[in-house]
Amino acid sequence: MATEEDKPRESLWERLERPSPTPRQTLSPQRIAAAAAAVADAEGLEAITMRRLASELGVAPMAPYRYVAGKDDVLELMVDHVYADLRLPDGLGWRETMRALALGTRDLMLRHLWLAQLSPQARLSLTPNRMAVAEQALSALDGLGLDADAMMSVFRAVDAYVAGALNYESAVLNLLREHGWSDGGELRSELAPQMTWHMRTGRYPTFQRYLRTAIRKDDTRWQFESGLTYVLDGIAAELGI
Repeated sequence: MATEEDKPRESLWERLERPSPTPRQTLSPQRIAAAAAAVADAEGLEAITMRRLASELGVAPMAPYRYVAGKDDVLELMVDHVYADLRLPDGLGWRETMRALALGTRDLMLRHLWLAQLSPQARLSLTPNRMAVAEQALSALDGLGLDADAMMSVFRAVDAYVAGALNYESAVLNLLREHGWSDGGELRSELAPQMTWHMRTGRYPTFQRYLRTAIRKDDTRWQFESGLTYVLDGIAAELGI
């Protein structure tokens, strides 16, 4: 006989879809998400606590628990809240849609650096707004003669490129902010003693040529778009689309 423990765990989004049995309160999931995202934008994920949220919202410490079970639920709400700003234009071809997805996600992650610091569980959370983005991207690949596995592989290849590029870019930005450095030039000056030692060993001639001749070291937008072009070119060549 099935027991209560055998039932699938109800997700946050299932709970929130149900009409509230009580009249609408001042507090809402949207207000919780907006307040939490604002704190994380300013101070990082570590600043998010249930007590801090209650204080920011001007409610009793236990009030947010009417909507969330704890910080994990808050993180899901935050992700969904910021992904509401990521919408892909309709009517584009697959390549233009993938480019818009990558550039839009980059802009989103640079506005909210904490997105790159989320736990694996929060990164993979299936929120309505994230699902809407995935649906738009996959729809642009539908009808190209690809099977379902190939469509998802293309989507994940672009997503993986963005995640990898932004892990580095956001780490640099966090380091600059942490030390109060203004730009890449100041960062390189701080790292110069270490880099000088490495270069003097003579073990890294190609990297040394990059250091001496590259002119776009701080042009992160160009770096990102160039890498994205290589990814999309490879997908097009491999799949013949």
